[in-house]
Amino acid sequence: MAGYLTLDDVETAGRRVLVRSDLNVPLDGGEVADDFRIRAALGAVERLRSKGSVVVLCSHLGRPKGPDPTYSLAPVARRMEELGGYPVRHLPTLVGREVTEAVGGAEPGDVLLLENTRFHPGETSNDPALATRLADLADLFCQDAFGSVHRAHASTVGVAARVRSVAGPLLVSELEALGELLEDPPRPFVVILGGAKVSDKLGVLSAMVGICDVLVLGGGMSFTALAAEGYPVGRSLTEGEMVSTLRELLDGPDGGKVILPEDVVAAGQFRADAPFRVTDARKIGDDEMGLDIGPNAARRIAETCEGAGSIFWNGPMGVFEWEAFRSGTETVARAVASSGAFSVVGGGDSAAAIRLLGLENRVSHLSTGGGASLRLLEGKPLPGVEILEKWVR
Repeated sequence: MAGYLTLDDVETAGRRVLVRSDLNVPLDGGEVADDFRIRAALGAVERLRSKGSVVVLCSHLGRPKGPDPTYSLAPVARRMEELGGYPVRHLPTLVGREVTEAVGGAEPGDVLLLENTRFHPGETSNDPALATRLADLADLFCQDAFGSVHRAHASTVGVAARVRSVAGPLLVSELEALGELLEDPPRPFVVILGGAKVSDKLGVLSAMVGICDVLVLGGGMSFTALAAEGYPVGRSLTEGEMVSTLRELLDGPDGGKVILPEDVVAAGQFRADAPFRVTDARKIGDDEMGLDIGPNAARRIAETCEGAGSIFWNGPMGVFEWEAFRSGTETVARAVASSGAFSVVGGGDSAAAIRLLGLENRVSHLSTGGGASLRLLEGKPLPGVEILEKWVR
């Protein structure tokens, strides 16, 4: 996977280093509700501080359509300061005179956090003028936002084209872990995919079924697969336009690798307190919807994990946010964590489930980027990584 420089390859002492971090965290009442990504970003920050660098951080948060105080990174700066034990100065803009003066006057070891990159209209269009202004702030650019490298934005690709750039420690760890699954996964290689929509994961589904030994489908996407097999799914979440595509996959040469749930937890309403029952996955009532995999399906997945050499899991098995429909996801999470396999859990809800259960230290790698990890496993390029090759001399 290497084709880039890392912090080990460059001198950072006394230099201004612009770090693209992934600080896209949920907020609740103006405070950080989940600091997983902030903690993950601290490795690069603390390494650079220890070398006497001026650390200038940038990140997006949410999808604002211009400046919006609801999406300010000020709460992130406060939480990072609490976790790191050192001052983190939040600047109210991304570029401009105030930013230039603050960075120019910073001392070695200082940490500054620029305002949300998506407050600037040139971010998502990779505007050359914005990329140049960001690059002018730094002697070196460190790309450490794995969750954003699949986007060709000014703060991911534009700035990296204009100033010497390296991969940060978090990005390196992500690429190495996922690269192992692509290049030489310990066998048997088990892939577990859940979540709502097949369309969101069709690329990785198609790619992984060809290289894995077992592919398990759960969550909402499993009902589209059951429909493709010709079974009634009631009012379960399905994508009618994806049924024929899945039927081709299931009937294809690798279709025998696919495991669908044999039972499900079904309810008549999409509510946390809805009455529910466990039923055969092929006998869902017309007025019912599947909201979790059943105990037999969860047990079969757990048994599959026991003999695995490597596991990739992305997506919950049901509506795990509601306790009544959490059991399938919890069983899978515990099975992955206790498997002894080389285990990689994709970002998003599956990572949240692992952390909810306190199992994050029992998997080999917990990814910070769901979309980026899926794109990489699909075999598609990551623009924010590809641009780093420019600086390998």
